[in-house]
Amino acid sequence: MQRLIPTGEAARPVAFAEVSQPVPEPDEALIKVEAFAPNRGETFLLERPRPELLPGKDIAGLVVQAAADGSGPGIGTRVVGHPSQGGWAEYAAVPTHSLAVLPDSVDIVRAAALPLAGITALRLLRTAGSLAGRRVLLTGASGGVGHYVTELAVGAGAELTAVTATPVRGERLVELGAKVVHEVAAAQGPFDVVLESTGGPDLSLALSKVRPGGMLVWFGQASRTPVSLDFFHLLGGPERVTIQHFHYAGAPYGSDLSALVGLVEQDRLHPEVGRIAHWAHTAETLVDLRERRIRGKAVLLTGGAR
Repeated sequence: MQRLIPTGEAARPVAFAEVSQPVPEPDEALIKVEAFAPNRGETFLLERPRPELLPGKDIAGLVVQAAADGSGPGIGTRVVGHPSQGGWAEYAAVPTHSLAVLPDSVDIVRAAALPLAGITALRLLRTAGSLAGRRVLLTGASGGVGHYVTELAVGAGAELTAVTATPVRGERLVELGAKVVHEVAAAQGPFDVVLESTGGPDLSLALSKVRPGGMLVWFGQASRTPVSLDFFHLLGGPERVTIQHFHYAGAPYGSDLSALVGLVEQDRLHPEVGRIAHWAHTAETLVDLRERRIRGKAVLLTGGAR
C-alpha cells in the first residue's frame, strides 16, 4: 500500500512510499482511509522527524477488517478515528476505543476534520467549566481548534473575544458570534477565562487581562517562543489567578468523537475546512498549514472518498 513518510525537508516534508499493509492488534480495526486531516503541530514534528515517526492522527474511512476481539464496528461501517500515528496511508489500524460510527448525514470531509481539534476543544472547555455569562479570551483563534472552541463556547453562552492575525482569518469567527481583535493588547478585559495557545509575549499580556481570581488555561505555544513571567507585574493586576497547563491527549477518544459527530449531525457544530485536496498535494498543504496560509482545517482525500 501507499504511505506518506517524513523526508526531513522543509519544502517537501513528506513523500510516498510503498509499504506493507498494517496488521491490526486484537483490539484494532483495519480502516481503509478515505480522508485525513493534518494538524499544525504535526508539521513541527516533521521538521526533525524521529526515525519511527509515521504521521497521521485524524482519519475517516471504512472498516475493512473488524477487531479480532469483537469490539467496535463491523466490516463496511463508515467511521472517524484518532490513531496515535500512521493515518496518512491507504490503510490504518485504529484501536476500537478511538473510533466513532458516522451517520449518513456526516460526510467524510467534515468527519476527518473533527478528531484532534474537536477533542481538544471539548476537553479544553470542560477544563474551563461553565461558560454561561462569562467573558472569555481566546488567542490563536483562527486554526482548527479555535473555530471549534468559538462555536461551542458561544453556544454555551460565553461572551468570547477571539484574537486572529488578520481580518480575513477572523471573518468566520465573527459569523460564529465572537468579537474579533488582531492583537492581544486590543482585547478589552477583564476576562473570567483566558484560553491561551500562542505562548511568547502574548501569554503574559493575556494573563494581565484576567480578572482577580480568574483562570488562564495554557494549551499551546504556536509562536514557538518560550514564555517569561514577572511575579511582581502580577501584583499590580490580576492577583490570585490560576494558570493551568492543558494537553488534550489521553485515550480512549471514542466517546468524544461520538459527541462531536452528534453535534455535527444536529447542525450545532460546523467544521471550518479551508482546503480540500487530493493527497498527492499533501506536501504543499503541510507547508501552507505550517505557515498559517490555511484557515481552519485542511482535508486530504486518498481517492476513495464518498
